[in-house]
Amino acid sequence: MNKIRKGDDVVVVAGKDKGKRGVVVSRFGSERVVVEGVNRVKKHTKPNPMKGQQGGITEKEMPINISNVALFNSATQKADRVGIKVLEGGRKVRAFKSNGEVLDA
Repeated sequence: MNKIRKGDDVVVVAGKDKGKRGVVVSRFGSERVVVEGVNRVKKHTKPNPMKGQQGGITEKEMPINISNVALFNSATQKADRVGIKVLEGGRKVRAFKSNGEVLDA
């Protein structure tokens, strides 16, 4: 079960963008995520008239390792670790480690 999913509100806990908050836009495999507004790089693109693409310098978000982000806990207003809880019916849900609050209702 994935502890961090697309659409989650996360905080960067390590790296050049430490402390920034954003939403997970997508996942690359099981180890990397793209977070909105985090790890932005400048990419030089050549013009391609066949595609109608203009050349120049564009900014885009690059993936970062999933170990460098933590879910944002709105109750404590801090980054928090996530664990897996098994409910009575055998259903697995994500829950915060600090206060045990369940994320997936």
